[in-house]
Amino acid sequence: MQITKQNLTIIIVTVKSQNIIDDCLKSIDPDIKKIIVENSSNHEFTKYLKTKYKNIECYLTGKNLGMGAGNNFGIKKSNTRYVMVLNPDTILRNDTLSQIFEISKNLEFAILSPLSDNKDYPNYKINNKKEKKESGLFEVSQVDGYAMILDKQQFNDSFFDEKIFMYLENDDLCLRAKKNNKKIFIYSNSLISHLGAKAVDEKYFKELEFSRNWHWNWSKFYFRKKHFGFIKAFLSGFFTFVKSIFKSIYFLIINNKFKSKLYYFRASGFMNALLNKSSWFRPRLD
Repeated sequence: MQITKQNLTIIIVTVKSQNIIDDCLKSIDPDIKKIIVENSSNHEFTKYLKTKYKNIECYLTGKNLGMGAGNNFGIKKSNTRYVMVLNPDTILRNDTLSQIFEISKNLEFAILSPLSDNKDYPNYKINNKKEKKESGLFEVSQVDGYAMILDKQQFNDSFFDEKIFMYLENDDLCLRAKKNNKKIFIYSNSLISHLGAKAVDEKYFKELEFSRNWHWNWSKFYFRKKHFGFIKAFLSGFFTFVKSIFKSIYFLIINNKFKSKLYYFRASGFMNALLNKSSWFRPRLD
């Protein structure tokens, strides 16, 4: 089966993304269905989107569910076989999707993604060098979550792990797909731009940095424990945990409150995961 405009829905999870999402939506063919999942109660934002763009559905979750749960919410609302999970800080080229449509003819895959147009930051990883081809379509071990097309029939309604608030939810999805002998592809003739860490308004910089440091360390421990066992998760994160404690104290002594809190949150994320607590921390975006 081939991906087309008719059997594809684009899922975009947003939170405080008013300053960036227009460029993303303008780059998408207006004939393609779009579902916006806004992780808040911002009625004005969704009203604006529905007024300005066609073929768009908007849902308010009422709270910050995170990327994985937000994407699952949108996927469950879709009624097409294929969904494209897309971050609001991405921009498609004129032929990004037409290239994907063409290559998807008779292609069996679980995940298919365009290639990042920034060669310094590839959006895929390869564990087996034999997987890589010089150009065109090539199989990979995992792809970044900011742009991935999923064949829903390949996942049996088991998509993103909702215990992960942010970070590594795409790695987890890809690893589970690989364990089930599913195929993951990058198509290098289809290019996409990713601005990177711009999905939320930059005026929340400090809160976002606290959240990123907390969740990165929580998610690393959880991911490694889930797939490789407790011992490996503990050993891979304990040194960073101890170092973060000392750095937090040091910056507190020299009166750098921001960095002191930053390293405190880094240590806290690891400790909460170690104690088997949920991924509860949320940035204050009011």
